[in-house]
Amino acid sequence: MPELDGPDAPADIDLGGGVAFLHTPSMPSRGGLALTHGAGGNCESLLLQRMASVWTAAGFTVLRFDLPFRVRKPKGPPHPSRSAEDRLGIAAAVDRLRAETGGFIAFGGHSYGGRQGSMIAAEQPGLVDGLVLTSYPLHPPGKPEKARTQHLPELRTPTVMVHGTKDPFGTTAESIAALALVPAPTLLVDIEGAGHDLAPIKYDAATKTLAGASSLFGGPTSDSSVVVPLFDPSR
Repeated sequence: MPELDGPDAPADIDLGGGVAFLHTPSMPSRGGLALTHGAGGNCESLLLQRMASVWTAAGFTVLRFDLPFRVRKPKGPPHPSRSAEDRLGIAAAVDRLRAETGGFIAFGGHSYGGRQGSMIAAEQPGLVDGLVLTSYPLHPPGKPEKARTQHLPELRTPTVMVHGTKDPFGTTAESIAALALVPAPTLLVDIEGAGHDLAPIKYDAATKTLAGASSLFGGPTSDSSVVVPLFDPSR
């Protein structure tokens, strides 16, 4: 497993006054991944660090960054009334990443971060080339009637969803149903036994996420058994 020191160690960068790290591969860059966190964490979460390490080792430039709500306060959840600011922060991070590298540009977000990223991608179809949504919060725990999927029929961006089978924010069946709403190529990576945090070391979630993204977006993968294709490109 690659570590975050050595030739691929990240550089601290200024991104709207918040914490951000730019991971640059030692090989020519194949593209980029803008990567952010959920409502309860920050960009230094273990899952995001391991995802950045795995993607950089595969040749991608990765921008790992804090959302604006986390810049404003070091702890606590975001306020719903200011979620639009987080979406603008995502767009700004993607713009910064495009200034660093060309090629395929994806956005990756965990939970709340993924939800906000998918919302702004629905609003701005050309923002990114692909979405990687880890532990997408389909609904609050125990409240499936409060679905957070209203924007998905407007989403035109190829989307990978990474889901733990013990995640209280949605079941595998609900994840499949949600992706069926997206009028673009989609794919579900179902991690058996994982909860909302995906237990990145125990289940090697970062490697499985890259395998799923490689399968949907194009590129080699040695772990195709972890993906469930939901889109038939011939239809």
